[in-house]
Amino acid sequence: MTTIKTIDSIPFYNLTKTWRPVQFQGTSKSSRYFEGWYFKNVSADGDHIWSIIPGISIVDKNNKHAFIQLINGKTAETWYVKFPIDEFSYSKQNFEVAIGKNRFSYDGFLLDIDSEEIKASGRVSFINIQPLKSTFFNPGIMGWYSFVPFMECYHGLVSMNHDLDGSLSINNNLVDFSRGKGYSEKDWGRSMPSAWIWMQTNHFEQTGSSFMLSVAKIPWLGNSFTGFLCVFLLEGKIHRFANYTGAKISRLGIDDESVSVDIHDKKYLLKIKAQHAGRGILAAPLDGAMDRRIAESVDATIELTVSDKNGNKLFSGKGKNAGLELVGDPGELPV
Repeated sequence: MTTIKTIDSIPFYNLTKTWRPVQFQGTSKSSRYFEGWYFKNVSADGDHIWSIIPGISIVDKNNKHAFIQLINGKTAETWYVKFPIDEFSYSKQNFEVAIGKNRFSYDGFLLDIDSEEIKASGRVSFINIQPLKSTFFNPGIMGWYSFVPFMECYHGLVSMNHDLDGSLSINNNLVDFSRGKGYSEKDWGRSMPSAWIWMQTNHFEQTGSSFMLSVAKIPWLGNSFTGFLCVFLLEGKIHRFANYTGAKISRLGIDDESVSVDIHDKKYLLKIKAQHAGRGILAAPLDGAMDRRIAESVDATIELTVSDKNGNKLFSGKGKNAGLELVGDPGELPV
């Protein structure tokens, strides 16, 4: 029987991994489990947007594999490359995962894919990463929800914003990412929610700003609730808005091409409007199997306004090269 290998070792890893959500979490999983990391890469001129998604899928002991998904944000083309599970390994010391000859870490990633559908090779380095700090009671973007058992999906932030250096050769076309911008996050658990909204951009006119919002129907112990996570990086400071911070969604409007959301807490009001662009079809997990198909734009736009409680505008901008997903029935996301 094939097993998942470790690159190195550290004592009490299973007891401490909750406080290191970026690292591999599925150490004891043998069925109905997935884990994946999302690396979005935009060239300096904005002409190239490539998202790379490495991960694993475990249905049962006889049905499991590693994978790397690739999405071309400009053409909406997608590829899903399978690998034997024994070609997946991870580090217990630092954030590092390997799938075959491919490597992914805080420092960047190395691609070496040679399949019938796609050939991709090269190295992209991450510079000046902006991770989310972990504390005892807030080990990641999910806050104290990180400690709640039996949730079908957990979410983590790798870096809100970073600079890129390097290039990739994709089907014999050279893509230069030097001086480009990157963003990275991850998910793990049993299944993605039945309905969710996700959006992200770090391409505002104000350099260094980054924004992410996720709204989802969260099933738990026979019931469900609408949960949301929102983070905004401004002038080096990350602001959190979520159920666990006391923030609330006061308006949610959805149509075929756009999503509008208003969020408020005791200090701030956020007004958000995201507009779809071309959409690529990605594989998503359902009970560990990558059998679900979802549409994702990675060339959308997000308009964001942040005001204080007195109505003073603190930030207003339009983010380009945005990721946007709208999955499931909007009626499943009451506010």
